[in-house]
Amino acid sequence: WNVTGDNQVKVAMKPQPGMMPLTNAHPDIWKNFKPNTDLKTGQRVIEMLNGAGIEAEADNQFDWMIDSEIALVGMFGDKCPPTVIISQNAYWDPWFHVRIGTAIRSLREEGYLIIGSGGGTHNLYRTEWHYALKYRDVFAMESPPDPTNLEFRQALQDVICKTGGGPELKRGLCRLMKHPYFRDAHGTDEHYVSACFVAGAIGEPEDRGAKGVLGAE
Repeated sequence: WNVTGDNQVKVAMKPQPGMMPLTNAHPDIWKNFKPNTDLKTGQRVIEMLNGAGIEAEADNQFDWMIDSEIALVGMFGDKCPPTVIISQNAYWDPWFHVRIGTAIRSLREEGYLIIGSGGGTHNLYRTEWHYALKYRDVFAMESPPDPTNLEFRQALQDVICKTGGGPELKRGLCRLMKHPYFRDAHGTDEHYVSACFVAGAIGEPEDRGAKGVLGAE
């Protein structure tokens, strides 16, 4: 979900949004999941972004998409917490997305969980779909991932886990968009820049020392 203006984002503010089915996942996993739009915090987020010089506005028609749902279903099952979804910007400037995270970073101090929903590697042009379509199991792979994808994934892990929080994290994640294997790992940019968004939320000098952990794959 992205906005084409060069300094613009939108915030999902539909009170009772629809949701995209989780393709290739058994309905029992997600059939009872109900989107839960946090309208009060959403308005706060719009004001925080505008205060940071980002042109943010409400989108009262946005229905939830699979990329947000997967993270929420995986963590919370059918008990979706009040959630604010922020769009990306279609120019895919990593530093612009860092600014989005920086603008709302103070919410962490109030106990808000900030999620960047994307992927370390996500190139649909190079996916071997027959594994998922034949076995309905994305782990049922008969051949290993491409070496270039593994190399980029390792570079991403190194930046996050060896750097931790602080300005160095912002610089490292933005720099990876110039990695020689970035385009092999990401045919399009939208699944990567969410990492830059999160870096902005934990990228100030006082965040140095915060740990980056590879928890699951």
